[in-house]
Amino acid sequence: MTQLKQMSHLDNGPPTPGKFKPYIHRVRWHSSLAKLTFWSLVFLALILLFFFRSPPSSAAAGDHSRRSLRTYNWGGAAWEKRVRSSARVRSRSGISVLVTGASGFVGTHVSAALKRRGDGVLGLDSFNDYYDPSLKRARQALLERSGVFIVEGDINDVSLLSKLFEVVAFTHVMHLAAQAGVRYAMENPGSYVHSNIAGLVNLLEVCKNANPQPAIVWASSSSVYGLNTKVPFSERDRTDQPASLYAATKKAGEEIAHTYNHIYGLSLTGLRFFTVYGPWGRPDMAYFFFTRDILKGKTIPIFEAANHGTVARDFTYIDDIVKGCLASLDTAEKSTGSGGKKKGPAQLRVFNLGNTSPVPVSDLVTILERLLKVKAKRSILKLPRNGDVQFTHANISSAQRELGYKPTTDLQTGLKKFVRWYLTYYNGGKKAAG
Repeated sequence: MTQLKQMSHLDNGPPTPGKFKPYIHRVRWHSSLAKLTFWSLVFLALILLFFFRSPPSSAAAGDHSRRSLRTYNWGGAAWEKRVRSSARVRSRSGISVLVTGASGFVGTHVSAALKRRGDGVLGLDSFNDYYDPSLKRARQALLERSGVFIVEGDINDVSLLSKLFEVVAFTHVMHLAAQAGVRYAMENPGSYVHSNIAGLVNLLEVCKNANPQPAIVWASSSSVYGLNTKVPFSERDRTDQPASLYAATKKAGEEIAHTYNHIYGLSLTGLRFFTVYGPWGRPDMAYFFFTRDILKGKTIPIFEAANHGTVARDFTYIDDIVKGCLASLDTAEKSTGSGGKKKGPAQLRVFNLGNTSPVPVSDLVTILERLLKVKAKRSILKLPRNGDVQFTHANISSAQRELGYKPTTDLQTGLKKFVRWYLTYYNGGKKAAG
């Protein structure tokens, strides 16, 4: 346990001059419809935001409400002392960073990397039970041993967020807290609005009023590319065709970030992560539960697209993602507002962080078989309509140019490190993996 380590589908050009005007009208109609659909989703999300921020009237409010609205204990002299100590900068050129979602997969690795280089780091996490909370607690223990304190609380708690900024003048925020997962959105849509939209707005509200305002780096997602068929995906491509509610909330987040940058002068950098994997990963990710089920002798589903099309992902190793996150923090310019008022133009950026080498999911399974020395029981199924897309592929030229981002870990190497961690954590520690 020591490793922490669009294409816009438009009709073809008109074959004759006589068809030019109808063609233009069709293009405009499709474009308008796409925009109307997207903004309808945004306004629906805001309506849901109002609803889910209200206390549930009965037990019918469901599991989401029980998780997200529970009471957390914080405050007091001893608590403030721990907060200050964790956030204290220990290097000459260091920064002080509030990391939300600090007990999550990416949050844990980013927090540890920042602490190792002498930055001040304070974590914030709700420790919800979307997946095994004991894994989150193990990550918390790992960070605490390196001097990172994680405050237990919800990003929708404005009082808590305001208190943290009162105690510490954070120079940066690394916002990684979110409701993740494409498929789960079909079961619990409210949790995505609560975390990915309401939570983001609450955080930005507190940041805009802080003095000084922090620079903010936050996790968007490669899912925003949705039904885009142009590859590799570029930050300049269209992102108004989300294939899942999760993707829609992340796209809405990018629009919200633009708004707060424009009105309040907040420096904002959005990072579109591409299928992050590695030690201490998320159990709901395919590479993770494939490993678990192969070892248990269970059949694993491998999806294929229409006409036996290959499903592939741009798997990106966690260490490469961490380098991109730290480079984003280091190159983030200061916010330009004060007291909630903009004083000048502020930086607004979006970057793809991927590996640029998509791998078929079937090849992922083959690599795991070799590393685990166990033959997988495969079941080939049609790709369901649950928000999953056929492929992802990142164009990282912008991140290379502006961040110096250069992924170096291939899937074989990365999975070898993951499997080593997995066998140590679950078998060595005799823990049950789901």
